[in-house]
Amino acid sequence: MQKHEEHEASPAQLEPIFVARQPIFDRDMRVWGYELLYRRADDSAEAEVADDARATSVVIADGVTLGRTGLGPQEKTLVNFPVDLLCQGAGFALPSESCVIEILETVPPSPEVLKALRDLKRAGYTLALDDFVGQPELEAFLPLADIVKVDVLALPEREAAGLVTRLRGGGRKLLAEKVEDEAMRVRTLQMGFELFQGFFFQRPEIVSGRKMTSAQSTRVRLMGELSDEDFDPGRISRIIETDLSLSYRLLRYINSATFGRRGTVDSIRQASMMLGQRNLAQWLQAVLMADVNPTPKGRELVFQSVRRAKFLELLGKAIKQPPARPDSLFVLGLFSLLDSLLGMPMDQVLSGLPLAPALSQALLGLDGQARDLLLLAEEMEQADWRTASQYLTELKLPASAATMLNADALRFAGELVREIQVLPPKEKIRR
Repeated sequence: MQKHEEHEASPAQLEPIFVARQPIFDRDMRVWGYELLYRRADDSAEAEVADDARATSVVIADGVTLGRTGLGPQEKTLVNFPVDLLCQGAGFALPSESCVIEILETVPPSPEVLKALRDLKRAGYTLALDDFVGQPELEAFLPLADIVKVDVLALPEREAAGLVTRLRGGGRKLLAEKVEDEAMRVRTLQMGFELFQGFFFQRPEIVSGRKMTSAQSTRVRLMGELSDEDFDPGRISRIIETDLSLSYRLLRYINSATFGRRGTVDSIRQASMMLGQRNLAQWLQAVLMADVNPTPKGRELVFQSVRRAKFLELLGKAIKQPPARPDSLFVLGLFSLLDSLLGMPMDQVLSGLPLAPALSQALLGLDGQARDLLLLAEEMEQADWRTASQYLTELKLPASAATMLNADALRFAGELVREIQVLPPKEKIRR
């Protein structure tokens, strides 16, 4: 018998997890936490979590581990819980200090459910009530809920404001979900919401007449140069060596737990050789993007961009006849949120950048296979499993395979973004 058959595989090993996470911001536009969305990758767009309580607990716990890659201990993770999982005690598989139990709006406040929630609260767990719009049948959850998520898209503005007034107090936080744009975020902020979730942070807030600063322009132009097939690989190391911040961040990255090295790497040339030119170019592109907008919102946009980039690169290697080389597809994902990072129209951002026509057209929203791949990456990060499965069917790529690519991209982005936004110390760095 072969070695891998000697032990029974765990449920998590048998059932790859399809994970997406959506950021939640506080009133100061700092990332407060993430909602974690998960499915089993069994090639079904409507896959449900496993029925067995113990197996499901393992699945959720592994999904949270993946979803928290790159997060700090202060950043919370909200995990959806249907009625069966609550009553079976699956929530106790998660760490109470970082995970929030989210009660789905489909959960009835039965005596059994209320007892399960009280047990969780006594054990130190934070509870969130999902999609509350004033339903009388969910009122029994309010005394237990530490966070109430209000679907502001489902309510007229006056009703939403009235609901906020009624729910205030009792030590609970109010979260506005499905906030679609910056104008809606401002309105919900004025209503008194403390937390905000939705696609508003991804939508570019265009300011008429805005131009890139000289520093931003330099970084965007260099990002474009790095994507050029004819770019001189030796120039990358020279760029890093002349910039203390880049040098420090590269050494911090190469010495991080990601690489698991025993000895310390303290030379830029050594770090460059260890990464290799392609990986080094991708790292530098991500760092330059982070420098374009060094705000908490910018950090999240960089994470989303890097995750898309890595997913598209891996996808380009997994499918037949991709519309561009895998490293070009990396650039496509990386540049896909530049308009939001800079607050400028995409056509203005792309002006003068040496991108292949297929990539530029995809970024501008024009139909084509490259655009379809970008849309697939977006649907997966938004947890739109039904639409994503349609794209995967067209690509003849199993959902389980896409899940593994998605997990690899999530880990890559979490580990990379965690290291690239740290300011350098005054100590000397060897070249």
